[in-house]
Amino acid sequence: MWSKFKFRIRMLKPAQLIVLYYFIAISLSFILLRLPGVHQNEEYIPVIDSLFTAVSAVSVTGLTVISISEVYTTFGIVMIMLILQLGGIGIMSLGTFVWLLVGKKIGLRERQLIMIDHNQYNLSGVVKLIIDIIKILLLIEAVGALLLAVYFTQFYETFSEALLHGVFASVSATTNGGFDITGQSMLPYADDYFVQSITILLIILGAIGFPVLIELKQFLSNKDGAFRFSLFTKLTTITFGILLAVGTLMIFLMEFNNRFEGVSWHKALFYSLFQSTSTRSGGLVTLDVSSFTEPTQLVLSLLMFIGASPSSVGGGIRTTTLAIAVLFLIHFSKGNNQIQVFGREIHLIDVFRSYVVIILAALMSMASIITIMMLDSHDLMAVVFEVTSAFGTSGMSMGITPELSTPSKFIIMMLMFIGRVGLISFLFMIGGNNKKAKYHYPKERVIIG
Repeated sequence: MWSKFKFRIRMLKPAQLIVLYYFIAISLSFILLRLPGVHQNEEYIPVIDSLFTAVSAVSVTGLTVISISEVYTTFGIVMIMLILQLGGIGIMSLGTFVWLLVGKKIGLRERQLIMIDHNQYNLSGVVKLIIDIIKILLLIEAVGALLLAVYFTQFYETFSEALLHGVFASVSATTNGGFDITGQSMLPYADDYFVQSITILLIILGAIGFPVLIELKQFLSNKDGAFRFSLFTKLTTITFGILLAVGTLMIFLMEFNNRFEGVSWHKALFYSLFQSTSTRSGGLVTLDVSSFTEPTQLVLSLLMFIGASPSSVGGGIRTTTLAIAVLFLIHFSKGNNQIQVFGREIHLIDVFRSYVVIILAALMSMASIITIMMLDSHDLMAVVFEVTSAFGTSGMSMGITPELSTPSKFIIMMLMFIGRVGLISFLFMIGGNNKKAKYHYPKERVIIG
């Protein structure tokens, strides 16, 4: 029996195995959240709600149907932090780290899984990549936790309580988990620029992409000045910065005479910056987003749909997907069939992948919105916001999450899962590996547009 099971596992494609590992991670997380001592006063939590929280934590989304601060004990909060680490670092990253600790050799199969889990294109250096990712992420979290814990001592009676809030806030922000133990997200610190600044920085460092952080580390440690940033780093950093700036400006201008009326310009600008940063996948908010106008909520939904960068803790269609699609439109409008940027030419297959991801994500989100609207009686904008938040693994919500029916909760869980795993991996799980055609038919032009 066991030998047959092992044989079937070995026969799975790498993308299918990655998805299986994430399912196992969700199952283990679900068990952890059902352990004795996890809930306050042994409060009964429905199974579907524990499963929803487990999926949300593994996918580092932050959408919850229950209040973390009111339901979970300190032990339960620690369990959620561990699950956030698992989801943020990645299943294969954490597995590889454990293998290295116990002295296990990292074989070809494991390297293929790491490559797919982190959207890499070759096997060389993947183990070193994992080590660097874990070192950088833990260092960022440690510095953030120390700064916040020391600062929080003025708000809490004991240092242990301040430390718990500081560590959780740092882990949640860096992994872009979106969870909070204040019961009000970041609303208690809506006027605190220090806490907001640290949180913004942690969210950006988690969402901008691990390869970017690794290259930045190599650049800073380079002595001869001959270091060259990769095309990925240039594209994702510029796109990330543009989205952050455009999002901030649009929120500021659209709410200037609405939600920000009577608010000082610098406070309104900081509100706008925080919410724009959080749409990358952070999920934490300093304002009730349901108080925004519908145009602003639509902009936030679009930003969450785009999400974070590839090989990061975030979801969505990813920043480079948008960048390649926009660059193709610009070059195509000029009559060019190739995309040339920063002295490099982008592969046509990457253009195909970008449009496949965008189209499939749009269709999937639209189908989810229509289905939830048929199942539940919620405002259309609230459902659009919830769906894009789930797919972008952001965790922002207009407050309808606890009110969703069980079928709608499963739809949101599916979106969170796919958003974290990635649409390309999900497609390969369904369709299979790349195949070369054995023969070709005569080509014929089709009228377009």
